Parts: sequence; C-alpha cells; structure tokens
Amino acid sequence: MEKYLTVTALTKYIKRKLDIDPHLRSVWLKGEISNFKHHSRGHMYMTIKDDHARIQAVMFAGNNRYLKFIPENGMHVLIHGDISVFEASGQYQIYIQRMEPDGFGSLYLAFEQLKTSLSQRGFFSNDHKQEIPAFPNRIGVVTSPTGAAVRDIITTIKRRYPVAAITVVPALVQGVHAGNDIARAIRFANQLNQFDVLIVGRGGGSIEELWGFNEQVVAEAIYESRIPIISAVGHETDVTISDYVADLRAPTPTGAAELAVPSIYEVLGTLGAMKRSMQQSMDNLLTSENRHLKRLMRSYAFRYPEQLLRQKEQEMDKLSERFKKSTQTILDKQSEKVAQLKNRLLSVHPAKQINQASREMTFLNKRLQQTMTRRLEQKKAALHTLIEKLTVLNPLETMRRGFSITYTEKGNILKAKNDVAKNDRITVKISDARLDCRVLDIRED
Repeated sequence: MEKYLTVTALTKYIKRKLDIDPHLRSVWLKGEISNFKHHSRGHMYMTIKDDHARIQAVMFAGNNRYLKFIPENGMHVLIHGDISVFEASGQYQIYIQRMEPDGFGSLYLAFEQLKTSLSQRGFFSNDHKQEIPAFPNRIGVVTSPTGAAVRDIITTIKRRYPVAAITVVPALVQGVHAGNDIARAIRFANQLNQFDVLIVGRGGGSIEELWGFNEQVVAEAIYESRIPIISAVGHETDVTISDYVADLRAPTPTGAAELAVPSIYEVLGTLGAMKRSMQQSMDNLLTSENRHLKRLMRSYAFRYPEQLLRQKEQEMDKLSERFKKSTQTILDKQSEKVAQLKNRLLSVHPAKQINQASREMTFLNKRLQQTMTRRLEQKKAALHTLIEKLTVLNPLETMRRGFSITYTEKGNILKAKNDVAKNDRITVKISDARLDCRVLDIRED
C-alpha cells in the first residue's frame, strides 16, 4: 500500500514542479475574457480562452487596483503572469500580474468607459451646469503652485481685471495621487465658501501626465461643487473628463483666465458710453421740463390765480350739490330695496309657514281618523261574514245536529267499507264525546 499516493500529495508534487519551472514563472498570454467576476474583496476571477482552449485566471486586488480600465466579457487582452496549481481543486491557472487591452491602450479604454458611465448618469447634462458670474470678486485657482499655468492665470487676470482677488488652492496635478488631491482641493474650496468661480487645470502634457483630470473622483468633485468651475487642462487639443463635467471648458489656462473675468478696459469703455448716454438723457429731460415749466408760467393760472381760485370754488360748490343729490338718490333706492326685501321676508316668515303647516296637519289628521273609522267598519263587516261562513262549514255544528265522524284505528276518517274489517277497533266522534267501538259485522248497503 505504500506505493499509493494521496490526491493531496500528488497535487502538491505537481504544484512544486510547476512553481520551479522557469518557463512558467513569467508567461505572456493573449486571449478573450469570459466568465468574468469581480469579487467583493477586490479579486478578479475570469477565464482566458481562444478558439481551441481555455485557462482559468485570477488577478488579486493588489495587482488589479492599478488597472486603468474595467475588464469585461468578450474583451481581448494581453496578460503577463505565472502558472501554478490551486490545490483545493487540483486545477492549474494563471495568476495575472499585469493586463492590457489587445488592440488599443488601456488609458484610452478607461477614458471611454468612464465617459460613457458619467454621461449615462447625467454628469454632462447642460441642465446641471452653472452660470459663470460676469464680474467675480474672488477667484480660486486649483492647480500646482509651481507650474507655468498658475503664472499665466494670475498674469492674465491681473492684466484684464485687477480688482479681482486671486487665491491659489494647491493640488498635485500629476502622478498616481493627483486625482484624489485635485478632488480634495475642489471640496476644500467649497468648504471655504469664499469664491465666486474656480479655475481647475494645469499646463499641457502627455495623456499619462494629464490623467489625474480623467479620474472619477475628480469628476464627482466638480459635479458636486456649488461654485461654478472653469476647466483649463493642457492645450486646446487636450480633452479630459473634467472638461465635460465642468460648467465651462477653456482651451488653455490663459483662456480660462480670459473667460473668468472681463477686460477692465472694455468695462471702462462700456461705463464711459453709459455715462455719456445717461448725461445726454438727463440733458434732454431737463430741456423738456424747462419748456413745460415755461408754458405753465405763461398759463392763465399763474397770471390770474385769484380768478382761477374763485372759479374753482364755484365748480366745487356745484360738484358738492351733485354729490349730495346723487347720494340721496342712492339712499332712496336702497331704502326702497330694503323695504321690498322686508316684505318678502315677512311673506316667508317661519311663523306664518308654521301656522299654515299646523292647519294642514289638523285637516289631514281629521281625514286620517275618518278614513280609519270607515276602513275599520268595513273590515268588521267582512269579518262577521267570514265567521258566519265558517260556522256553516264547521263539522262540530253538523255533529250537534245528530251527525258523527268515524275514525279507523289508525286515525283515518272511515269513508267506505273497504277502509275497515270485521273485529277492527274504530272510534266514533260525536259532538261532546268519543266512542270506542268494535266492528261486529259489515253489511253492504
């Protein structure tokens, strides 16, 4: 029996053989993903297949957290990992260390996946975007404090609109921690609640250098911001997720500064034109009012005020008389209307209606008693007639005249000779007694 191995021992032996094979320690593999499952603990399980074979694969959370895209069933990928045996099932599988899309870059795929997801969730909707204030007093700039972009922004704002206060909110704009730091800076600026507008961005660079502005955490911070945000990332040809979510996209940081504030010279020119227009309007108004005043001064009222006053007093007396007459006419009409309403009210007074109803009730009560008395007499007469008929038909009355009724032993009325036999017991019912008899003989009549 010693030559037999256990399944566990055999599996361990095979696993060790695979683990020490240098060709299986670094395997480059390409294929199609199927049966993909992202476990709640972060690990990814899948099957990698081609037209003729398949292999189970696992990518632990420590490795897949650096993925720039989300694996999906049907996706063709390039994999680097090592081959080993999962002892519990005795199944060999590849443990993935790195994975890339087969055909185009992972960053491009991640960008398109996040763009589609955020678009479906409404992050790019125009209904959510806020208006950029025309004359901001306080401007926040979320960027690196040492980059060229911040200098361009500050220089442009100071040149165009020097009355605005500028505050730089420092943030990492490059590297693996850039996304979280940009989101932190945006939320911190909202907590301060001191800014009219935020400029979020950095200078140009490669897609990897700009990637912090393509992360979901930054998109969520921009979407949740109560402060309007201008996105200014890279050059005009660079497009990031932040550009889609922001309230306004600028092609460059300098362009963001120009969009954030007006030109002081344009404002002064506009104010000058408005001042001249207002001055002209005031001059025209004064000229018109002066002409009107002169016409009034030349009028009859200013030259002969006493005559005008006497005339107005007479007119007031006439109007007073007309007012009194009109008032009296209205009062007379209203009094007449009140009298009519009073008469109508008296005609429908409840006491009158109650008396009328009382008389009607007395009359109806009398008619009811007469009708009941007449109907009662009719019913009594009908009852007496029925009693007389019943008396005539009552068998007891017949028996009082000398007749009787004979019953068989079973209690049936004896009607014919066949209902009884000789020696049968019978009962004879007369008017005041019952006679128990026996049949001695039956003679046919």
